[in-house]
Amino acid sequence: MTSNRLQRVGPTSFVAFLAGVAAVAGSYATAGFTPAFVVAPVAAFLTRTVPDAVLRFAIVTLGTFAGIDHFGQLLNLALATGLTTAFLAGVSLLALVAGRRLDARLAPVGLVGASMWVVTVVLTGQLMLSLGAAVGGAVVVLVAELAAVMGEPSAATDSSVRRRILGGVASAFGVGILSYLFGRSASGPAAVTSSVDGSGTPGGPDGSGPSSNDSQSVGDSTVTQEYLAEAERRTLDVDGLEGLVSDDFYQVDINNIDPNLRASDWTLSVTGSVEQEATYTYDELTAMGDEQRFVTLRCVSDKINGTLMDTDLWTGVPISRILDEVNPQGAFVMLRAADDYFEEFPVEALEDGFLAYGKRGGPLPRAHGHPVRALIPGHWGEINVKWVTEMEILDGPEKGFWERRGWHGTGPVNTVAKLHTTNRLDGQIQVAGHAYAGTRGIERVEVSIDGGETWADATLSDRLPAGTDESGEAAEDAWRQWEHTYENPGRRHTVVVRATDSTGTLQPREEESPFPSGATGWVSKTISP
Repeated sequence: MTSNRLQRVGPTSFVAFLAGVAAVAGSYATAGFTPAFVVAPVAAFLTRTVPDAVLRFAIVTLGTFAGIDHFGQLLNLALATGLTTAFLAGVSLLALVAGRRLDARLAPVGLVGASMWVVTVVLTGQLMLSLGAAVGGAVVVLVAELAAVMGEPSAATDSSVRRRILGGVASAFGVGILSYLFGRSASGPAAVTSSVDGSGTPGGPDGSGPSSNDSQSVGDSTVTQEYLAEAERRTLDVDGLEGLVSDDFYQVDINNIDPNLRASDWTLSVTGSVEQEATYTYDELTAMGDEQRFVTLRCVSDKINGTLMDTDLWTGVPISRILDEVNPQGAFVMLRAADDYFEEFPVEALEDGFLAYGKRGGPLPRAHGHPVRALIPGHWGEINVKWVTEMEILDGPEKGFWERRGWHGTGPVNTVAKLHTTNRLDGQIQVAGHAYAGTRGIERVEVSIDGGETWADATLSDRLPAGTDESGEAAEDAWRQWEHTYENPGRRHTVVVRATDSTGTLQPREEESPFPSGATGWVSKTISP
């Protein structure tokens, strides 16, 4: 008797595990890579409860991986998926055991489906989208149960046990394939550019750019094309060097799964220590204007020669127009976002700020804050809050999300010259990269080919324009390219690069880790002949 019981428990547990896998897959099929995906709340919980030291290690040490700007995010997502699957498998096991005690052939199927639906609704709050998890888990149990009794009255024979396992595996695999296809077509991890009503449309491979077939446009398209054409003309002709407008804009968020907001439902509340509180809808905000700006963002966790720094053309409204209406009385502001992110900094930094609702002529992509994000000139990327929903004016300072974890990234960015490209020409070597100093601007980049003993001025790209006219004004907060070509010395040598901002301040030589105030130091690279 004990042997028969073990014979049933093993396959039942395995089918329950497969049902848990299928439930996660089914949830992805209906919800895609959105907050309605059953894994999303688990991943968010882990992000907020992980010890600060572990989070810092993941950000600073593990760095980037496979298109995810923080390898720690990939680990967090994997752990959340595993925990969610294990939990759903446990719920499925209980439902299977209870169902088989009832005198009804399909009772296990119904109980598993119902339990998957209830658990997913509790986790995500989505009644209809949770049906995906229910169907995924139920299908596996249904196929397994039917396979077990196919051609035999008893479901406890060796052959029926094998058929139950094989049926469960086959159905779980099928559910997984279909879920992957449906999930990607809905709003999967590559999905992307959000149209003005918040729906996902196919776009770039990482969601960083507008879709080529997206019929929506933001701002004056003629002005957009003039801006982009001018940026192209000012771009240095260096093989392998990214242009002045980034092809693949970096993405760093506190959550693995981004909010999926509709512009029609979005509002921005201005609260706190103001003369007049106010709330703005998307239409009211966009009616204020469609100014376009080139803006560079750099993450405070970016390594000294890392890749978490990019530039694009943004469309939006100066925050000063809102400040004029509400008349802030406090000295600090807390920006809050739909993903529960929040950052605090001085109100004075808002005066030149920008509320962007477009990127490169199209709607702001979901991955970059659709429908509206903040852009605060010259400051670290962390205070350029995406999916912004509230602007609270404070009388005194408070700590933001990252400051509570020991970071000091609310101030102006550090000056940096990066060395990302090396080309071998006829008897010469060409090195190139980008330099950025926030609103201070880059005045000079110097290159040494002898480890810092002697220096030569690099060639700089013209500054990106502040307008499309011929006023000659430069973008306030944008990077510049640099390039230097020299005779090949025929031996291994160390190239060092450093930048000077427009105030005459040289980039600090001493190398410091990104934590807690952003990386500093001269960038160097050893080059073989």
